[in-house]
Amino acid sequence: MKQLFILLLCLSTATLCVQSQTRVLFIGDSITDGNWGNSGGTAKPSAERSHWDMNHIYGSGYMYLCATHFQGHYPEQEYDFFNRGISGNTLNDLKNRWQQDVIEIKPDVLSILIGTNDVSQFLDKNETGATFDLAAWEATYRSLIEQAKAENPDVKLMICAPFVANTGNMKKSDNYATRQAMVSECATIVKQIAKEYQATYVPFDELFAALHTNFPTLKDGYWIWDGIHPTPAGHKRMADLWIEQFQ
Repeated sequence: MKQLFILLLCLSTATLCVQSQTRVLFIGDSITDGNWGNSGGTAKPSAERSHWDMNHIYGSGYMYLCATHFQGHYPEQEYDFFNRGISGNTLNDLKNRWQQDVIEIKPDVLSILIGTNDVSQFLDKNETGATFDLAAWEATYRSLIEQAKAENPDVKLMICAPFVANTGNMKKSDNYATRQAMVSECATIVKQIAKEYQATYVPFDELFAALHTNFPTLKDGYWIWDGIHPTPAGHKRMADLWIEQFQ
């Protein structure tokens, strides 16, 4: 009987230890991807990437820096981090892999950054008279959050604003003003969604706008090198903001 009691106590303790770990999931496009899992810079699906190579498990962007901060400073918490960014993804791409890359991972914290590719794909089609369906985009975004909350009502949501900058090759574009306005509309939507779901809003768009204003003499592309993708300096500032908002 004594041995049975000890066994049950050990099992109970082990269960508590597992449940005390916090699973933090980042999902999005190439800005989050950062070539995690040895993807070779491609849009390789999560299931086809390396999930064991700790040299490349998080990629090389802001997500990596967030993971190193929490895992390095709070080892007793045993944070589990997951990168599920995939280069080139739109919101619909996230929808198609939501079950595998979000629901099945069962995150306690879910960070979402998406939108710039939705705008890019729409503009690339160059359809005369066409308008970006913001209502449908918003409905899809909300449905994904509802699915995550249905699985875990206590999931902590980190809703991140998409952004764009008139730097690098983006300066050669003849539709930057249109692109910027559309990305801004998407950011406004996700800000409202964050408010309604009592989520934490991460204003990456405001961050980069302030950086470009506050450091006007820096070389072109210092924070965002091609109008879309942050440099290491940009990723560092993103991570700082994410951590600040999280805490």
